[in-house]
Amino acid sequence: MTLLSVLLLQADTAMKTIAAAPAPPVEKISLLNLLMEGGALMIPLLLCSIIMVYVFVERLLAVRKASVLDPTLMVRTQQLVESRNITGALVACKNDKSPVARVLEKGLSRADRPYEQIEKSMENAGRLQAYQLEKNLSVLSTIAGIAPIFGFLGTIAGMIILFFNVQHQGFSLETIAGGIYTKMVTSATGLIIGLLAYMGYAYLNAQINKAINRMESASVELLDFIQQPTH
Repeated sequence: MTLLSVLLLQADTAMKTIAAAPAPPVEKISLLNLLMEGGALMIPLLLCSIIMVYVFVERLLAVRKASVLDPTLMVRTQQLVESRNITGALVACKNDKSPVARVLEKGLSRADRPYEQIEKSMENAGRLQAYQLEKNLSVLSTIAGIAPIFGFLGTIAGMIILFFNVQHQGFSLETIAGGIYTKMVTSATGLIIGLLAYMGYAYLNAQINKAINRMESASVELLDFIQQPTH
């Protein structure tokens, strides 16, 4: 057997050995483990996310409930006002639970007053209803501002951990990995929570503005009804 044949046989045996050897397991990291790498600053970010979800869902349900309006309310109110049946119009508004009905009810209760007093009373009622809709909405805007700040603090903490590890353990990938994890995980989490909170705030604010516009429109219509002369 020639030297070349021996070398080829050894190479073939080595290749078979390598092929038969089990492949090293691929390390995977779960989302939970990844978040835990963020360190202690993930706790306030977790609290921010929980509060954000709670406030958004609670306000969304409240706004949707307030947006449900009987489409015949204004027609029935107009008919009753034109026939000078103010008591009947008041009853119709009291039976409706929407903010628009509350504003109309306030105006109808002052129907025998001068125009300016009726308008002023409905404006006050409208502001009260708007306040009820906007309650706790500022929490979302606050979270949208502070969540990225917590992420930035995580970046600073990660850099401190990185330099501490390099100083005491030398420069290597293993020594700087912990600091990089903390830096990237907290920064990304803070930005995501802040973005979601801002989007939730903007959406709810738009829906509340629509409800306020409906109240203002209903107030103007009611004033027109009241000022119409009796036929």
